[in-house]
Formats: sequence, structure tokens, C-alpha cells
Amino acid sequence: MAEPPVQKLAVIGAGLIGSSIAQASLAYGAAKDVYLFDRSEDVRTRASKLDMGVICDTIEAAVAGADLVMLCVPVGKMGDVTKEIAPYLSDGAILSDVGSVKGSVVEQVTPHLPDTVDFIAGHPIAGTEKSGPEAGFQSLFRDRWCILTPPDGVNEAALAKLERYWTLLGSRVEIMSVERHDRVLAITSHLPHLIAFNIVGTAADLETVSEGDVVKFSAGGFRDFTRIAASDPVMWRDVFLNNKDAVLEMLGRFNEDLAALQRAIRWDEGDQLKSFFERTRSIRQSIVDAGQDTDATNFGRDD
Repeated sequence: MAEPPVQKLAVIGAGLIGSSIAQASLAYGAAKDVYLFDRSEDVRTRASKLDMGVICDTIEAAVAGADLVMLCVPVGKMGDVTKEIAPYLSDGAILSDVGSVKGSVVEQVTPHLPDTVDFIAGHPIAGTEKSGPEAGFQSLFRDRWCILTPPDGVNEAALAKLERYWTLLGSRVEIMSVERHDRVLAITSHLPHLIAFNIVGTAADLETVSEGDVVKFSAGGFRDFTRIAASDPVMWRDVFLNNKDAVLEMLGRFNEDLAALQRAIRWDEGDQLKSFFERTRSIRQSIVDAGQDTDATNFGRDD
């Protein structure tokens, strides 16, 4: 068996992504040893009952001697955690993260980064609406994209090591700029989540429809929105506050398109509606063709 690219992996944060990284790293030979730390004692206790490496009581124990440190904490905490672990980072270590916003993370982390450490921001495009260490599973990243946003003048050896690491976890790695990442994710992830939160909230607030009716008569579309809206509130609060410019830009464009649809409905412009729906339907087929979802009836669900 080939030597793992990472000898000691330190995972900071034992939520869905952190616990999945720990499990996948061991299962697929991406890291020889995995050390995990979470601020919550309760989370550490729960994580200790799962197969994800050594659970540490201190952040220093997790980070010391690690050649790769993965920050799996809310986006708004990246800078504080980096400042805390900076004295314990080994020379030549790679520091990375899994946040779905990159510009803000780079701004937070860089001031606290030792000169002897390579920071390469990253974002695995994978997840579920579940949270906590029990939600993690080793195949989460299989056949999913992982975006890396290396800085100018990046250490090419460090970048190659991180690419190989993510490839062993099953991911397809894409390199792009911080700016491009934040704009792309604003429309493909952040805005859809914001819309889902809003639709579910609107349904809950309707005075003419009881909550019981919303639950009892949920059609497939609304039910899928509730799945997205069940995502971690802290994580998504930080995402919107730390990618506000890109999200607000995409929200403005969305509102313009929504207003056009509203006018088409009001004035019985059926051809315009049909043309719009045909164009959006083709996007769905492109996603299926790219292997990012299934074309099975009812999305492959049993119900």
C-alpha cells in the first residue's frame, strides 16, 4: 500500500465535515494518523465513541507535529482559531479549511499565519442537512468537487500534497481564485439556501394556513426546501455575513428575474413562461449528465 501523503492530520471541529474527513482519511489511506479536537466536551465525548482517530482534550495536542491541519469550524471563527493554534504549528505544515466562503477566511487567517506554514484555503462541495459527529461518514466526498484557492506564489509541493490528499478521499479537485469561488458559490449554494430559509419561514408565518396544514400537505417541492432549511443555523449565519457582497449581488439579479416572472404571470404571457421553464429544465439535465445527481423518479426516494 502506498505511503499516505499526510503523516499526522489534525482536524479542528468534529461536526459533519470534520468527522467525515477524519473517517475518510483513515479509511482511504490519506493520513497515517488522525487527531481531532472540538471545543465542546460533549462533542468530544460523542466523537470518542466513533472510529475517527485520536480525540484530543486540547487543541495543542491535536495540532502539535501535524503536517496538515484542517479547520472545520464556522467561517466566522477561522481567524480566532488560527491565532490560537499558530504557536503550535510545525514548520512546513499545511493549514487548510473547509469553509464555503474563501475571501473572508483568507482575510481572517493570513494575519496570524507563521511564515513557515503554507495556507491553502479549500472547500469540499459536499454535505447534508445533518450536523454533529454522528452525521459524518467516510464516503461523503466520493465523486464530489473540492475547490482549492491557493494564494499567488503558492508552494507547489504543498499544493500537490493537498491535491493528492483530497483525491484519495474521492474528490475531484478544482483550482480557482478566491473571487471566482465566492461568486460561483453565491449562486449555486448560498442563494438557494437563503431562498429555502425564506420560503419555509413564509409558510410558517402565513396566518391563513396553519402549521399543521403545512406539515400534512407538504408537496415534494416544499418538502425539499425544508430539507435545505434544516441546515446548521450557525454555519449559514456566518456564510451570509462573510460573503455578503456576492450574495447581495446574486440576490439582486434573482429579484429582477422574479419580477419578470411576476409580470409574465400577471399579463398571461404563457409563451414567455414556457420559454423560461424550458431553459431552466435544460440546466437540470446538465447537472444529471455531469453525474451530480440522479434522474431516477422522485430523485431516487422511496416515498
